[in-house]
Amino acid sequence: MKNRNHVKRFLSFPVELYNDLEPWIRPLDKDIESVFDPEQNKYFRHGEIIRWILLDEGKPIGRVAAFINRKTADTFDQPTGGIGFFECINDQAAANLLFDTCKNWLQANGMQAMDGPINFGERDRWWGLLVHGFELEPNYCANYNPPYYQKLFENYGFQLYFNQYTYARNIHEADIDHDLAKKIKSKAKIIRDNPKFTFKHIEKKFIATYAEDFRYVYNKAWVKHLGVKEMTKEQAVSIMKKLKPIIDERLIWFGYYENEPVAFYIGLPELNQMLKHLNGKLNLLGKIKLLYYKKINKVKKMFGVSFGVSPQWQGKNVEIALIDAFSEIAWHKSFKYNYVEMNWIGDFNPKMMHVVKNLGTNIVKTHVTYRKLFDETKPFHRSPIIE
Repeated sequence: MKNRNHVKRFLSFPVELYNDLEPWIRPLDKDIESVFDPEQNKYFRHGEIIRWILLDEGKPIGRVAAFINRKTADTFDQPTGGIGFFECINDQAAANLLFDTCKNWLQANGMQAMDGPINFGERDRWWGLLVHGFELEPNYCANYNPPYYQKLFENYGFQLYFNQYTYARNIHEADIDHDLAKKIKSKAKIIRDNPKFTFKHIEKKFIATYAEDFRYVYNKAWVKHLGVKEMTKEQAVSIMKKLKPIIDERLIWFGYYENEPVAFYIGLPELNQMLKHLNGKLNLLGKIKLLYYKKINKVKKMFGVSFGVSPQWQGKNVEIALIDAFSEIAWHKSFKYNYVEMNWIGDFNPKMMHVVKNLGTNIVKTHVTYRKLFDETKPFHRSPIIE
């Protein structure tokens, strides 16, 4: 899609569609467009993407993108592509036409199934269909959609591949010390009393070192997830560089055993608390607004982006010790942030679900990643559980 008018309509269609959905926050146009830009999106090195707008007598009534990540497509039972950026009026025929268009293109390129709605990029962005938590504002680069989308997907034949849960709690609730004493402190003490362990938050001046520590743990903890490939040094550095302008050093923590990185927690200020005032535009006026809301400490919510523990330390309370160390600065009345949401806890990861539940959190949002097999006579399998 190279026509500037088509791109503009692709970006603006959700604004028309979501006009009456109060919690929705318009994403930054630049964040959407970066997915479709080969110079910004490294996934073009081993994949391709295409997008469409559906018109009815010249008026947009839907949009969608389809894509293939050649590095992961063949790691499943059937070669699997993806669809994303799906928006549609409440009309099954219109939705089916969008889905069929994606299916036909993916089949022509050797795919036998498609996942959606997902991202042509990392899993932390634009991944999953919202099916619970419609009353809450979306976090930065998280999908938000009307409730009827679930019917559009499932009526077409998409099946639940896995759930993604968002857990949350008020940090300053009165019972937090009791919760810590009961569920965390005793377990954490055993680890933290061991002098071979250290836990600390990052310092921006050493961001390159932490990028490598992040990659080291990530590749041990996440590559066993189906469809996830090892992260390169360049990818890790790129991620940290992108995060650097918004990083709060107190929200990103690492755990080490004999100086070897074994665990990390990446939290960020929840940017949508500021970006919701920009109407998707980070132009000069948008940047001035952003600086203003940053200056007045508008962001009171933080969100967990990623949590990883090396396999040899999983289930041995290292993650509890890491959270306990973080809690010493976070769970006090003087701490800037008063609410936390922990994004993207897959139901295929019961150990991590158990960890965040022990923090006194509850599920406040559910996103679903669906899969559609093109040959429906083949057996469908949900995402395997990580033992």
